[in-house]
Amino acid sequence: MKAMTKYPGYRAKAANVSAKQRKQVHAEALRAMSAIRLIVLTGARKGEVLQATWRQFDLERGVWTKPSHSTKRKRSEHVPLNDQAIAFLKSLPKSGEFLFPGRQSSHLSDLKYPWAEVCDAAKLEGVRIHDLRHTYASHLVSRGVPLTMVGKLLGHTQPQTTARYAHLANSPLRAAANLFPVL
Repeated sequence: MKAMTKYPGYRAKAANVSAKQRKQVHAEALRAMSAIRLIVLTGARKGEVLQATWRQFDLERGVWTKPSHSTKRKRSEHVPLNDQAIAFLKSLPKSGEFLFPGRQSSHLSDLKYPWAEVCDAAKLEGVRIHDLRHTYASHLVSRGVPLTMVGKLLGHTQPQTTARYAHLANSPLRAAANLFPVL
């Protein structure tokens, strides 16, 4: 389903605003795209990213400390950040407490419309923003990262939750097995 049929009149509404409002909408769209990029780079949940504050990040140590109130399991998590995520975070403008401030609230509250635009532009159907989290995990497992480590990066408390990616671990294992010489 295309974004424009799913959200009829979205572009029309955006076109019928003042220059000042257009500038605000554009700035908010850029913040939304940055939030989506952080989801891709970290595998974090949408809510964790949207509620993230600057004080949660230690960019020198490369750690994101997610407070218990923003995680699914209501436990604090200390997540190591990859180099790309650190560089990306350093490039973001700091304007207030939240990484992604909203126009009418303290932080962006949703990514529904920007995500619909992304899917429409990329001609993707049926792709949810949460699928980015699965993509992150799938890439790590496919590159040989053990499931236990992937689970820790995603904040999974149960190994069964991460086990859904086990079938992807076969490729690195097969490559390792093929390193054994044949007599």
